[in-house]
Amino acid sequence: MEMLLSPKILPILMLIGSNVFMTFAWYGHLKFTSSPIYLAVMFSWAIAFFEYWLAVPANRIGHQVYSAAELKTMQEVITLAVFVLFSIFYLKEAITWNHVAGFALIAGGAALI
Repeated sequence: MEMLLSPKILPILMLIGSNVFMTFAWYGHLKFTSSPIYLAVMFSWAIAFFEYWLAVPANRIGHQVYSAAELKTMQEVITLAVFVLFSIFYLKEAITWNHVAGFALIAGGAALI
């Protein structure tokens, strides 16, 4: 348990959690297109509030052992992974070969950092 709370691991777990919230905030409303846009914005903003409660501390804690560039890179790779799962399981949208290839190129760039 102590290892999960370390500045190397805890920020990654918190970034995963923050990305789940943010993905729902940005894309969750796509299943409810008959709702007025102002409600989508208000609910998205409310969800994003909780995302910030994970992302901001994750970056502050993580910056003890990672550079800002490394934290941002982790964030982007986590975002893509969470989005793929969200797209498949929540939106029921297929991921095509060109999505996979594009995400792989982004992940390759992230590996350089």
